[in-house]
Amino acid sequence: METKEMHAKPPYAMIAILFVGAFIAFLNNTLLNIALPTIMEEFSIMPSTVQWLTTGYMLVNGILIPASAFFVTKFTNRNLFIVAMSLFSLGTLLAVITPNFSLLIAARMIQASGSAMMMPLLMNIMLAAFPIERRGTAMGMFGLVMFTAPAIGPTLSGWVIEHYSWRTLFGIVLPFAVLTLIYAIFRLKNITPNRDMKLDIFSLILSSIGFGGLLYGFSTAGEKGWTSPFVYGTILLGAITLIVFILRQLKMEDPMLDFRIYKYPMFALASTISIVLSVAMFSAMILTPLYVQSVRGISPFDAGILMLPGAIVMGIMSPVTGKLFDKYGARIMAITGLSITIITTFYLSRLNMDSGYYYIMMLYTVRMFGISMVMMPVMTNGLNQLPMVSNPHGTAMNNTLQQVSGAIGSAVLLTVMTKRMESSGANLFTEAQSQGTIPTGAEELAIFEQQLSLQAMLNGINFAFFVSTVIAFIALILTFFIKRVEPPKSDIGVESIKTNQS
Repeated sequence: METKEMHAKPPYAMIAILFVGAFIAFLNNTLLNIALPTIMEEFSIMPSTVQWLTTGYMLVNGILIPASAFFVTKFTNRNLFIVAMSLFSLGTLLAVITPNFSLLIAARMIQASGSAMMMPLLMNIMLAAFPIERRGTAMGMFGLVMFTAPAIGPTLSGWVIEHYSWRTLFGIVLPFAVLTLIYAIFRLKNITPNRDMKLDIFSLILSSIGFGGLLYGFSTAGEKGWTSPFVYGTILLGAITLIVFILRQLKMEDPMLDFRIYKYPMFALASTISIVLSVAMFSAMILTPLYVQSVRGISPFDAGILMLPGAIVMGIMSPVTGKLFDKYGARIMAITGLSITIITTFYLSRLNMDSGYYYIMMLYTVRMFGISMVMMPVMTNGLNQLPMVSNPHGTAMNNTLQQVSGAIGSAVLLTVMTKRMESSGANLFTEAQSQGTIPTGAEELAIFEQQLSLQAMLNGINFAFFVSTVIAFIALILTFFIKRVEPPKSDIGVESIKTNQS
């Protein structure tokens, strides 16, 4: 009866405040990227050191998100959100007042420990609060938060850094975090089902080393190089530990992260498509600013402005695609969206030294429009096949794999770009040498080498975009196998779970 009443009248006010909390947490993920050079200068540290502000944040997320299924199942959504928001607020406050870099890293990790719970918690509340025929619309609204907030981050950050201190970035976030926390303490209620379960500490350790090792290894490959023993050693350790973790979960009666959900074919297919699409999506978020700033010499703020319409379009389209999903299902939307993504990515692989600013903006925006039609509908269709008792594991699995695939995809495509750039540079120099067009004057030679370097980088970026086009095409082939699904009727889930409404 409680579930029917909740479905008849979902708690919109409560969901709205959860949206605010999740939005500022996701915004914080990318808010600091453009500020890293300024922070490096203030604390007199090396690029490899300042990078820990993003690497450390990502590692904490990689460790906690796989464990989120346990936390969401064990604890009430009210207590979990209040703890997560308290940690996030504390980390934000410490970042504003920090006197040294070590405390700033600690502050970022405390922030991450709070934000890691936001996405799985909100997704589970959406799945519990809305009936299956309205989940597309609900998850579309969630997509508004999930995709728009990180995309707005660089633009907002670029403007703030140009006019104010980097501490202002945290100062802007703090009041919203505190107000959200206060509202949650007084008004938040429990709606997700809970049951008593024990945390397997060994599984948590294996998960932390496995996912953390993969994330760290692939994320540092661009800086240290693939031949570094530290890079391939960390990746190998992560992979072996992850295999042990998976085997342990399959043998456990009450696993921390249930890999048995992959017996549901549409969830398994949705998970695979999401992984492939994450690789393609993250590539443009890295390669486009690299082209605009490094090849074309456009300022970071203008680079952020170039990417802003794409974020706005994705935000506007998320609720729309949610409603379309409820009406037409995921397959037709995924096929349409991926076709747009493939075409625009292909055109991005044919950029030249004088491609227009607004032409690039248009391609990037239309590409984001295409991606907005795929990500959330495919993910929702997969989650719809799971019984309610498995929802926490499904959301935890999706969020974890997106993190890992994003890191792996970014690292691999940056490596592809670098290798093509090196070979292209050598070929261009050999060709100029054979044609006798290399200048002899010192000044002219310096200009020639700079132009050759930029052309080689452009060739590398174009080739990486072409590889990304092929990856997106693989996702398109997979979407033809999508079928519309409903949760198993034999497993209602709620009846077997003790719901804590206190």
